[in-house]
Amino acid sequence: MQKTFLLILALFSVQTMAIAQSYAIERLENSPRHHEWVEIKLDGKTLHAFVVYPEKPTATQAVIVIHENRGLNDWARSAADQFAERGYLAIAPDYLSDFSPDHKKTSSFANQDDARTAIYELKAEDVMAMSDAAFNFIKQDKACNGQVSVAGFCWGGMQSFHYAIQNAELHKALVFYGSAQTDEEAVKKIASPVYGFYGENDQRINAGIPAIQELMDKNGKYYEPVIYPGAGHAFMKSGDDPEGSAANKEARNAAWERIVKVLE
Repeated sequence: MQKTFLLILALFSVQTMAIAQSYAIERLENSPRHHEWVEIKLDGKTLHAFVVYPEKPTATQAVIVIHENRGLNDWARSAADQFAERGYLAIAPDYLSDFSPDHKKTSSFANQDDARTAIYELKAEDVMAMSDAAFNFIKQDKACNGQVSVAGFCWGGMQSFHYAIQNAELHKALVFYGSAQTDEEAVKKIASPVYGFYGENDQRINAGIPAIQELMDKNGKYYEPVIYPGAGHAFMKSGDDPEGSAANKEARNAAWERIVKVLE
């Protein structure tokens, strides 16, 4: 009886996730842009990454798109496509690549809960090594003009902040509702400007903004946080959803307008 219940629950979870991301799949299937899966060798392992090329006649800035804590799902790939839609070369690494012999990428996990559990088992140095691999790979692409920025969501937002500390060659860092670095010695290493995107109804994350603002200002670093009225956590994804709230949709649209200005 218990096994039957668990099976039904698992099937319901998979079905719910599929419905929730159907709009993202539709966007990907209807996109006119070139999508490509690439394999990047890294210390004997393989980093899988999704690359989207913009429809432009000249080389352009690249953006590393770092997924949420559920791995490189359809929405994360859709976000990469949306960056390319606005004229940027986008690469979305799968940070669950070669996680274990049975889990070679996000799609290898049974469900998003399992993927989320695995995300928090990753070592910080391994995450940064994968970001470096993606950075070096996409910078060498002939469609890249040599400038590489990073944009991350939720868990990926936190990693975007960390990567700004890690890589002095980074052009710009965009942090979407991710927790910030509060170690002053680490903050001193940041060379790129950091732009924050936050929902008003997300105090868990927003409570940390004043502290990082103070540290960044104190050390002469550029940090520009914007809080979008009425929006919640993960408003970029929720605002994409046809069933999303009006506030999240408005915040998502305003954020895209800002992204284009920031990356000019």
